[in-house]
Amino acid sequence: MDFQLLISLAIVHLIALASPGPDFALVVRLATQESRAAAVASAMGIAVAILGHTLLSLTGVSLLIKSSEVLFTLVQLTGASYLAWMGLGAVKAAWLHWRDKFTLEQCTKGKGLTVYQGFMQGLYTNILNPKALVFFITLFSTLITPQISLATKSAAAALLFGLSFIWFSFIAIVLSKPNIQLKMKQASPLINLVTGLVFIFVALMIINGLLTSL
Repeated sequence: MDFQLLISLAIVHLIALASPGPDFALVVRLATQESRAAAVASAMGIAVAILGHTLLSLTGVSLLIKSSEVLFTLVQLTGASYLAWMGLGAVKAAWLHWRDKFTLEQCTKGKGLTVYQGFMQGLYTNILNPKALVFFITLFSTLITPQISLATKSAAAALLFGLSFIWFSFIAIVLSKPNIQLKMKQASPLINLVTGLVFIFVALMIINGLLTSL
């Protein structure tokens, strides 16, 4: 097993995880506004999506999608549409609740998302982001050569899944503590606005990339 390769993958992946983006914004929003279970479920959804990207990249399916203009365009349009829809929903929530006042009791009520919904939001946010697909294609085409053993590839998939779940679960658990949630709840309109703008910005970047390639 190539431990040096695994360490390199872990470092690059941790840097990517710590970078602000739709995944991070989603977990912060759910952790501060929904139940802890829903927030942790979204972390699992993101980790499962990352595992999916990893397996697709290792088997060459992602590269096949990327090399097909029609398939990749479809992936980009689907991803941009979903991210834009999520972004507009967050901006709308910010607009509607900008003047809301919250108490600790309100923080424990009205948590609308179920565990399943939290999981699916995390899954869709990552798996439908074509930038994630391109990231993993680039990462694995650079570091994973045909000579790499199956054991190392399997360990790489498990490693990226584990790091993703641990990182986003940590954020979800810390930010969903009642006292922190109360403080963050006061800023929920701002969190919604920032989250929405992040999603919309990524969607616009995807669309811009599509138009540029035409």
